[in-house]
Amino acid sequence: MLTKRIIPCLDIKDGRTVKGTNFVDLRDAGDPVELAALYAEKGADELVFLDITATNEKRKTLAALVDRIAHRINIPFTVGGGISSVEDVRVLLDSGADKISVNTSAFKDPELINRLSAEFGSQCIVLAIDAKKGEDGEWYVYLNGGRLATEKKCLDWAIEAVQRGAGEILLTSMDHDGTKAGFAKEITGLVSRSVNVPVIASGGGGTPIHFYDILDRHADAALAASIFHFGEISIPELKAFLKQKGIPVR
Repeated sequence: MLTKRIIPCLDIKDGRTVKGTNFVDLRDAGDPVELAALYAEKGADELVFLDITATNEKRKTLAALVDRIAHRINIPFTVGGGISSVEDVRVLLDSGADKISVNTSAFKDPELINRLSAEFGSQCIVLAIDAKKGEDGEWYVYLNGGRLATEKKCLDWAIEAVQRGAGEILLTSMDHDGTKAGFAKEITGLVSRSVNVPVIASGGGGTPIHFYDILDRHADAALAASIFHFGEISIPELKAFLKQKGIPVR
């Protein structure tokens, strides 16, 4: 069995790490470069670095910050936010990113996934999906940092994106984001069973048992932010717990 990954996420706004609840009420969580270095030292398997306002404010992720992070850490990291072209990706990969994450731009132009996969390989193309459960019980895709609802079902979009060349799915439940009440097992498991690429669960991790619950059967990796940023759970403690429960971790 492949080892499961623990991935801290650094949401970046104006060069600082921030964290909110249900995608709003942001508060400062520190310097992203220092946090990245700390997580690498503590045993994080990967990092995800998202410029959360890049798409909405129509500006590009700062390659300079990516370069600074790359010089401080020795674990893989993914960069997302405002990426809409082959050239955007080339700049970020040249700056030191291992993978890139696309979200709104790929939804608006699905062929972007095909182009990026053909140019750089599917292994470094992560499709991020922000999803919310509708009144009809279906999970729908949201864009622009969760600000814009669509009529596209999360599962349909995940399947299409993988067919187009996405090598990984980063699935965030907006309903669970920042609540620390547990991950969205239902939709995460459904997507995992429907695609043949790794699925990263995001949104709702608050206790070690939440990570066990999602990694046991529903996801290949679990991503969290505030519990790591504010020292509520340490990565070594979390991994020791998971190992004790029979989850293979690095």
